Amino acid sequence: MSKRYKILLGLVSMLSLLFMGACAKLPDNSQRVTSRVIGDGDDSNLGKAFKPLTEAHPDQSGVFLLGNGLDAYVGRAVLARLAERSIDVQYYMFHQDTVGRLLIRELLEAADRGVRVRILIDDMYGEEADDVWSALDTHPSMEVRLYNPFVRGHSKNLQFITALKRVNHRMHSKTYTVDNQATIVGGRNIGDEYFDADKSLAFADLDAMSIGPVVPEVSAEFDQYWNNRHSYPISTLIAGVKQETVPSGALDNLRAELEQFYQQPQTTAYRDAVDQSPFAKALRDKTVSFSFSEAKIIHDSAEKMTKVDADWKQELLISQLAPYIQQAKEEYILVSPYFVPGQQGADAICKLSEQGVRVRILTNSLASNDVAAVHAGYMRHRKQLLRCGVELYELNEQLKKAEEKLFTWLPGLSKSSLHAKTMAMDKNVMFVGSFNFDQRSLNINTEIGIVFEDPEIAARSSQHFVDHIDDVAFRVELIDDSLQWTGIEQGKTVVFDKEPYTSFWKRLSVNMMRVLPIDGML
Repeated sequence: MSKRYKILLGLVSMLSLLFMGACAKLPDNSQRVTSRVIGDGDDSNLGKAFKPLTEAHPDQSGVFLLGNGLDAYVGRAVLARLAERSIDVQYYMFHQDTVGRLLIRELLEAADRGVRVRILIDDMYGEEADDVWSALDTHPSMEVRLYNPFVRGHSKNLQFITALKRVNHRMHSKTYTVDNQATIVGGRNIGDEYFDADKSLAFADLDAMSIGPVVPEVSAEFDQYWNNRHSYPISTLIAGVKQETVPSGALDNLRAELEQFYQQPQTTAYRDAVDQSPFAKALRDKTVSFSFSEAKIIHDSAEKMTKVDADWKQELLISQLAPYIQQAKEEYILVSPYFVPGQQGADAICKLSEQGVRVRILTNSLASNDVAAVHAGYMRHRKQLLRCGVELYELNEQLKKAEEKLFTWLPGLSKSSLHAKTMAMDKNVMFVGSFNFDQRSLNINTEIGIVFEDPEIAARSSQHFVDHIDDVAFRVELIDDSLQWTGIEQGKTVVFDKEPYTSFWKRLSVNMMRVLPIDGML
């Protein structure tokens, strides 16, 4: 076979694959069954227990921040055990690791008691657990849907080429709601790295557990996504792709596997925490110290990917969040692991600084960022922000390798790469959610968060930031128009004139990405 013929054959094969990918179509989803939140949770044990608190604080919501990874898992697991009516679960990622399997076991046990469990997962990584989702979906009290799915039986990579406009949009929202009485929103996906269960990698993250009027707001958001045309029942997705239907014993096999896994040594810390930790006891006794204030849930529309009308920008989460930021008079603190403001965002932040607001921003350094391309998008605006008076801080990667300090500027956050997404304005207003201040969160992915006006929590978080930021991050400054990083390690000041703890080749690759027009994808 000649070389020219081989090349031609290769091109034909590639075009055939692309054609097959272009022809890949999602199955008909019009027969999905609509369901709504079970709204009678007021008569549940949770509803009765929280009623004196909510009645004592009319029109206010209670907030309890979950910074510690173990407590964040305990909150979800104990609420599942207390559930009587319903559990609604919505996540971007739901890994099948230690935390993921433990939580699935809790959800399955709740369903065995007759609790209705609805699980909505974005399909960016959802396909990896099709067998698990399919088995759970056979339970009479459980249903699993995948948001904006990939076509089963066709190359996922090819779909990124042939259907990029659609599959580029992801549901990044994260909610966990029980009996329409308690909800958890925040930055955590379900996976070991978000709950301190991964010894090699842990994300510093933050959730808010809430009760009161914000809970039905989260339930309404969940219903909007659950019943949306982009949310596909797992049974619809796999129908006709696999050679046979879900085996009759799949659920029993999964249950047995989960029970066996539950007894493994790596689950001990989580089993013990759910049974014995002070936070677990407070949840069971309904004595959690919620802080009450006016609060509101803000979120993107489930149709964010297809909105084209004149008012669609008003529905964006950032449009709902902007008035709180713009009202800041003295202080604005932003914590965002992925910070790609774009020119419009950088200009808006500079305007705030030039109006006399002290603006401080913490994001990942190049060394701690797990997505180098994101750092390239951030670098473009670094000098502009510094010139207009913004104080920039970048996480010190060495802390997770050596000093293992606590991120005490946000309650309970443990060592490692930054993943929390939060804002504090004037020691009075705070935002906690899934929203990164980057172009994906702004314009592409769907996001959710809670805004609450609580001087106690906001002021405490602000003061922790001020007191401890120098211990965990580098202050980035402009010295003679050159960047300089200053930090404290082992009690001594250290100064770098290059991105700290990065190789020449890593800096070179990021600088090369910096010239590419990719901000809109980051």
